[in-house]
Amino acid sequence: MINAVGAPQSILVLGGTSEIGLAITEEYLKRGPARVTLAALPNDPTLDAATEKLQAAGASEVRTLNFDAGDFESHPAVIDEAFAAGDIDICIVAFGLLGDAEELWQNQKKAVQIANINYTGAVSVGVLVGEKFRAQGHGQFIVMSTVAGERVRRSNFVYGSTKAGLDGFYLNLGEALEKDGVKVLVIRPGQVRTRMSAGVKDAPLTVNKEDVAQLAVKSVDAGKTLVWAPPAFRFVMLILKNIPRPIFKYLPI
Repeated sequence: MINAVGAPQSILVLGGTSEIGLAITEEYLKRGPARVTLAALPNDPTLDAATEKLQAAGASEVRTLNFDAGDFESHPAVIDEAFAAGDIDICIVAFGLLGDAEELWQNQKKAVQIANINYTGAVSVGVLVGEKFRAQGHGQFIVMSTVAGERVRRSNFVYGSTKAGLDGFYLNLGEALEKDGVKVLVIRPGQVRTRMSAGVKDAPLTVNKEDVAQLAVKSVDAGKTLVWAPPAFRFVMLILKNIPRPIFKYLPI
């Protein structure tokens, strides 16, 4: 379990090479060693570097598992294996695809792929890990959503719609599991400086992955269920959500 100083004994990262997922794990490792399981695509070329990074950061052990978010039939075995070594205190859900916004709504195959990974895959593992957490009587999800899902906009509506679904599922999963000692934190970042945004000009309120990591850990400490990164985005979205649609569709966002 997470101890009195907020240090977990074990962490599962679904999307094991996610830069934000790794940054959150590193932030926790500052509090003490933990057993880490990285679940990532088979033959992910960045997995070895991720493993070495966490070992250097103080992980007591780093295990790796093959995990394909779109292969739903394989998920029960992956989650069983992740928990085979003992209880898991924190599960970070940090996988997803962005894709080309204009191509996605005109390419059925790619639209279905991103929906399956970003939403259906996230629901699949959420149910499975949730059952494991219920059985052990504790557990903390940290789920990477996005402000793009809070009010889906024309400029990236396929991606945004998948994240809107993920966001809604996990917020309510947290309510469903609360009585069982399981907690869920959903994080809604704006633009984050990672490989995914490389080459893209910084938008207003762009943050570093380390900023998101620090916010995640502090928010878990505080028992929060939903936060924005940076926190100021909460107020930006409060305004954007209330702009009438005939006007909203003409905004340059």
